[in-house]
Amino acid sequence: MGPLLEGLTDAIGFIAGALLGYGLGVTLGLNLFAEGYGTGSIVAILLVGLGGGMGLQAARHFRDRQKPPSDAN
Repeated sequence: MGPLLEGLTDAIGFIAGALLGYGLGVTLGLNLFAEGYGTGSIVAILLVGLGGGMGLQAARHFRDRQKPPSDAN
């Protein structure tokens, strides 16, 4: 698998996870773009960051599962 494909899958996983984190924040009534840094805004930022990181790790996990097993000789 080439570096371009690895980068694209990482980016897609990160963005999908970040959007899910943002959606969860909106569902919980948190405003990511609120003026100032209130508690709700900081929690929303954390949800986006955690979602992005989890999406990136999920993309890498699924990409690695697609690799054929290598010979361990």
